[in-house]
Amino acid sequence: MKITYREAIRESIREAMQEDEKVFLMGEDVGHYGGCFAVSKDLLAEFGAERIRDTPLSESAFVGIGIGAAMNGMKPIVEVMTVNFSLLAADQIMNNAATILHMSGGLFNVPVVIRMATGGGKQLAAQHSHSLEGWYAHIPGLKVLTPATLEDARGMLISALKDPDPVLIFENSTLYNHQGELSEDAGAVDIFKAKIRRQGKDISLVTYGIGYHKCVAAAEILAAEGIDAEILDLRVLRPLDDATILETVKKTGRVLIVDEGWKSGGISAEISSRIMEKGFFDLDMPVARLGGAEVPMPYAEHLERIAVPQVETIVAKVKEMI
Repeated sequence: MKITYREAIRESIREAMQEDEKVFLMGEDVGHYGGCFAVSKDLLAEFGAERIRDTPLSESAFVGIGIGAAMNGMKPIVEVMTVNFSLLAADQIMNNAATILHMSGGLFNVPVVIRMATGGGKQLAAQHSHSLEGWYAHIPGLKVLTPATLEDARGMLISALKDPDPVLIFENSTLYNHQGELSEDAGAVDIFKAKIRRQGKDISLVTYGIGYHKCVAAAEILAAEGIDAEILDLRVLRPLDDATILETVKKTGRVLIVDEGWKSGGISAEISSRIMEKGFFDLDMPVARLGGAEVPMPYAEHLERIAVPQVETIVAKVKEMI
């Protein structure tokens, strides 16, 4: 069936709520407004205000409520709208959700799912265009998911709700309108493994989220010029799937990591380091990275565009490496 990325997430939420009365959605504007990105449109009419809960504009408060609800047997889906707002709940996420299982000696799981939009590309300027998923991938006790495809947009949420521990899902805001075919029986997916989505022999493009779609477009251009690029969709930033990363490194010997986040201290640096530590002798040249410009995101469209990797910059970098 033809479906958009946002519709795939909505159907996943709907299915979960139909199957389990303990599942509920909470966050800013998720009810009457239908969600900032229209993901929860019409769900209030279907499930009512007890299960589609509009919250005050206090991320620390409602993320904390979600954590408490999860500890008491509920299965909350907490929407934080955009990743920058999650910083107002960072104490709850890092010092409570991620640590309670450890601090309680294994007595209390926190099965909360926290969703948020991430990334630039919509002219939302420096306040609403962050790519901070790499920050959260730094924190033990969390699982960090970055669905790029329709299958993952739908299936990762299903799997996350079955996980006994906190799961953060980062949905790139430019993907909500992405449309394609999705099997009607599409269901839960593995949330521990990366996936090689395009086979190639000359270079490995390691990426996630919107970067995956840019790498696909770049690989098609490169193929027309005789360069065969393999594409690895990381899918999960914590825990990183080292085995699949090293598999593609061994196959091609060249690696370009594409990440919209800042390179300094970012997830691309962590991946590069792991490759150097565990796969150094499989490399034909140093690992290369394309990341976001180390500036606050510009508002102007032409500046925003050059602040993050684009198809043409990926193509140019691959040609330089080959």
